[in-house]
Amino acid sequence: MGHLLNGAWTHDDVLVENANGLYVKKPSRFRNRIAADGSSGYPAEAGRYVLYSSVSCPWAHRTAIFRVLKKLEGAIELVDTEQSPDRQGWAFVDGPHTVPGTDRRVNYLHEIYALGEPGCTTRVTVPMLWDSTTGTVVSNESSEIVRMFNTEFAAVAEPTPDYYPPALRDEIDAMNQRVLTGINNAVNGCGRSSTQEAYERSLDLLFSTLDAFDELLSRQRYLCGDVQTEADWRFYPNLIRFDPIYYVGYKCNLRRLEDYRHLSNYLRDLYRTPGIDGVSDVASMKRQVFSPAGPIGANGIVPRGPVVDLTRPHDRDRFAIAA
Repeated sequence: MGHLLNGAWTHDDVLVENANGLYVKKPSRFRNRIAADGSSGYPAEAGRYVLYSSVSCPWAHRTAIFRVLKKLEGAIELVDTEQSPDRQGWAFVDGPHTVPGTDRRVNYLHEIYALGEPGCTTRVTVPMLWDSTTGTVVSNESSEIVRMFNTEFAAVAEPTPDYYPPALRDEIDAMNQRVLTGINNAVNGCGRSSTQEAYERSLDLLFSTLDAFDELLSRQRYLCGDVQTEADWRFYPNLIRFDPIYYVGYKCNLRRLEDYRHLSNYLRDLYRTPGIDGVSDVASMKRQVFSPAGPIGANGIVPRGPVVDLTRPHDRDRFAIAA
């Protein structure tokens, strides 16, 4: 996969994400922070920031979800990208794009990264949060963008739930680590590792984690109890992709998510949260992932199945709903 090297795009695989055959996700390069009071140099202002995302990327998907959950659609612009067939990384779905805050027209996301920090060496990833006032990349770390959306824009959006409440933070952090290690990274380990041994280790970890979560969700409605939290919405992008994408494309084929009673009902429960169906375009996820430019080297033929009806009833309302 290409990247920026000293500010110029290169196809050389210098920033490799593979160690002894096992896929290893590299840390994000840009870690600035938006603060409600502006103390970070990036104040929370409506119309100032742009979220570059892609429906094909589960890491980016979580930020698009939080933009909806926190009612930030009118405050933060969303720009969709997809992998370009000419090996230039992320390109704009709607064609050439004018960089907000400038009159610069670009074709690829790497051009915005280089505009924000000339001469940088970095992977060019989504999500990416751009500041149109300073002309810089604020962050390309999804977990931190989610936290900023959750807390820092309260003054510019209507009231919404706090998905990282103080009383549950230790539990949420622990659950996030389980999801990161046993689901996020294990799925990529299945699909993108380059040795059989690394694949087998990832597969075992993935399904033992799914088994444990299914058992947990037999006893409670959400990962951290009776209310939705950040942990649920970091888990959701992998769940909605599991049967249509991971089961086939990433060789995660010991069991389908549909074979798990509690996990499949939990997925349908989350899907029916207001606004979530609008940022859950499974057909587009499949089209992009199985394209020749997608992350798993497919041939462009998109599998027709499986049929998963996310709108059919779930059984999660058997648990008491928190007041």
